[in-house]
Amino acid sequence: MTTLAHEAHHAGHDGHHAPAGWRRWVFATNHKDIGTLYLWFSFAMFLTGGLMALGIRAELFKPGLQFWQPEFFNQLTTLHGVIMVFGAIMPAFTGLANWQLPLMLGAPDMAFARMNNWSFWLLPPAALLLLISFFVPGGAAAGGWTLYPPLSVKAGMGMDLAIFAIHLLGLSSIMGSINIVTTILNMRAPGMTLLKMPMFAWTTLITAYLLIAVAPVLAGAVTMLLTDRHFGTHFFSAAGGGDPVLFQHIFWFFGHPEVYIMALPAFGVVSQIIPTFSRKPLFGYVSMVYATCSIAVLSFMVWAHHMFMVGLPLDAQLIFMFITMLISVPTGVKVFNWVATMWQGSLTFETPMLFAIGFVCLFTVGGFSGLVLSIAPIDTQMHDGYYVVAHFHYVLVAGALFSLFGATYYWLPKWTGYMYHEGRGKFHFWWSMIFFNVTFFPMHFLGLAGMPRRIPDYALQFTDFNMIASIGAFCFGFGQLLFLYNVIHTIKGGVGKAPANPWEGAHTLEWEVPSPAPHHTWETPPDEALVRKGLRAQYLEGHDD
Repeated sequence: MTTLAHEAHHAGHDGHHAPAGWRRWVFATNHKDIGTLYLWFSFAMFLTGGLMALGIRAELFKPGLQFWQPEFFNQLTTLHGVIMVFGAIMPAFTGLANWQLPLMLGAPDMAFARMNNWSFWLLPPAALLLLISFFVPGGAAAGGWTLYPPLSVKAGMGMDLAIFAIHLLGLSSIMGSINIVTTILNMRAPGMTLLKMPMFAWTTLITAYLLIAVAPVLAGAVTMLLTDRHFGTHFFSAAGGGDPVLFQHIFWFFGHPEVYIMALPAFGVVSQIIPTFSRKPLFGYVSMVYATCSIAVLSFMVWAHHMFMVGLPLDAQLIFMFITMLISVPTGVKVFNWVATMWQGSLTFETPMLFAIGFVCLFTVGGFSGLVLSIAPIDTQMHDGYYVVAHFHYVLVAGALFSLFGATYYWLPKWTGYMYHEGRGKFHFWWSMIFFNVTFFPMHFLGLAGMPRRIPDYALQFTDFNMIASIGAFCFGFGQLLFLYNVIHTIKGGVGKAPANPWEGAHTLEWEVPSPAPHHTWETPPDEALVRKGLRAQYLEGHDD
C-alpha cells in the first residue's frame, strides 16, 4: 500500500484513533491535540495582554491621570510585557511546532509524548499566577517586564507570584525545546538530511537550542531576586554590597537571545509561505540556514547594547555596538533572499502571502530602527524612550504576530479541513496593517521628541501623537476579534471543504496527507522519492546534494 493510500485509509477510520470528550484534551499525547491546546492558550493570553495594552493606551489618550493611579499603570505595563512574551508569542510558536514538525518531517508524533502534555499543562497555572497577582496585597509586579531591582526587590507579594510563574513558564519552554530537538534530529523521514529540511524545521531547531541555553539563565536571575527578597542575600541590593547592574547583565544575557527566540520561528514561517505563493523554490536555502545559525550565535554577544547607560567602559560600548551592527548582516541576507524568491515569481496574494509580505516590510523597518539604537551615542539620547517602544513593537508585533497570523491562514485548511473566507482574511490583514502603523509609527516621533516610556502622564507637547497612537491601538485591538471570528467560522465549515493541498505552490510533506490531517499520520514513513520531490520543488531547485 502506498503512503498516500495508507493515509487515506486511516483518514476514514479516524474515529477509532481519536479519544473523545474532556479526557482527549487533559490527557492529550497526540501532537496535533497538544498543538491545538497551545494555540488556543496563546490566543487567550494575546487577548488578555491586549486588554492591558488598551488600558495603557486609554490612560495615555490625553495628559493627566484619567483612569489609573501610577502604581496600577506600572502593573499594567509590566504584566502586558510578561504575558505577551511568555504567554502569547512563545506558546504560539511552540503550538505551531507541535502541529507542523511531525507532519513536515514525516514523523508519527513528537519524540516525548507525555512530556509534551506536561510542558503544556504547566502554562495555565503560570498564567493564573500572573493574573491573580493583581488581587494580592500590593498588587501585581510593577518593575517593568525586565523586573529590574531595586524596584523588584522592594515590591509586594505580586512579584513573588511573577517569579514563580516565570519558573513554570521556563520549565515548560525547556521541556518543549528538548522535545523539538529530539524529534528533529532523530525522527526525520528517510532521505531528509538536515540540509534538506523545511526552513521552519531549521528555525525551530535553532530556537529550541537557544531556549535550552538561556531559560536557565533567567531562572537563575529571578531565583537570586527571590533570595534577595526573602532570605537575606544581597546579590542586587547595593545596601548590602550587591549590584543592581549585575541583574541587568544576567537578564539581558537571556533577554537578547529571547528576541530571536520570538523572531526565528517567524522567519521559518515566512520562508514557507513566500515560496508557496511565488511558485518558486526559496532563493539561497543554504545561505538562509547559515544566516539563521549566525544570528543565533551572535545573539549571545550583544546583550550589553541594552545597557549603554549603566557606565560601561568605552571599549565595551564599542565592542557591543559593532557586534550589534554585525547581526544586521545575516538578517539582511534573509530579507534579500525573501525578496529574491518573489522576484519574477508567479505571485498571488492570498491572505498568508499578504501577512508574509507585511512581515518583511515592517520587520525591516523595525530592524533599521534597531540599527539606529545600536549606535551608542544615539542610544544615549533614545534610551528608555518611546523610540525604543516603537522599535521592539515593529519587531514583535509586525514580526512575530504577523507571521503567526500568516501561519494560521496558511495551515488552517490542513488543521480544520475547511477553507477560510478569503475576503474576510484580506480585510483582517489590511485593517491590521493600517492600524498597526497608526499605533506605533507616531511613537518614533514621540521618542525623538524625548517622551520617556512607562509613564502614565506626560507633557502637553506629546498630546497629538499619543491621541493618534491610542485611536490606532483600539482599532487594531478590536480588529483581532475579526480574526477570532474567521477561525471559528472556518472550524465550523468555512466556505467549503479543503483539498489535501489547497495551495498550488506548496510542496512540503504536510500537504501530502488529507485535510483535515488524520489524528495519526505517517504511521509508516513517507517514501524517500516523495520527500525528495517535495524538497526539490520547495527549496533545492533540482540540486539534490
